[in-house]
Amino acid sequence: MEQIRNEVELCGTITAPPVFSHENHGVKFYSVSLWVERLSGQSDTLPILLRAPLPAAVEVGARVRVLGQLRSFNNKSGLGSRLILTVYAMTVEPWADAPVNRVILCGTLCKPPVLRRTPLGRSICDVMLAVGRRYGRADYLPVIVWGQLAQTVSHKIVGDILGIEGRFQSRVYTKVIDGVPQQRTAYEVSVMHLLEEPSPD
Repeated sequence: MEQIRNEVELCGTITAPPVFSHENHGVKFYSVSLWVERLSGQSDTLPILLRAPLPAAVEVGARVRVLGQLRSFNNKSGLGSRLILTVYAMTVEPWADAPVNRVILCGTLCKPPVLRRTPLGRSICDVMLAVGRRYGRADYLPVIVWGQLAQTVSHKIVGDILGIEGRFQSRVYTKVIDGVPQQRTAYEVSVMHLLEEPSPD
């Protein structure tokens, strides 16, 4: 198993026009929202980061296939989550087939796994995975693992390598600030499979 992998494939529908995000080293970046249906009938609206010039396929209502990487940024605004997740798009092309939401990550556990149970008694394990980038940087990516896989992952320790396959998903929750409830959206990777570890020589 490779020690670093960060691959995202999303196929869905663009729901809003591109919005300017930021400029870095003279390159402008824009964000768009991609709506991706799940097999269950639920759906996720996911943030995509694009660099200028924007691909011709990027327009409201267009069905597209995005290949890229999952990235994290520190939120310095003081509003919302301290960690912002987005998919950095490397290619965007027209897509006319079924929805796809596939993420493959391999990185290092940077916090102890937290095993808990849902109100219905199902095991769930929260993991923070550090996936390296070039120039010594890393993306810190929240991952949730369910059921028997959660039990397996809960025994790992900080510094262990973990490889997973899953989906990038959105989750709406309510946070009360100064007595006022506010709706917010969290993003995370939900694990479907663990990637096999190399067998010892």
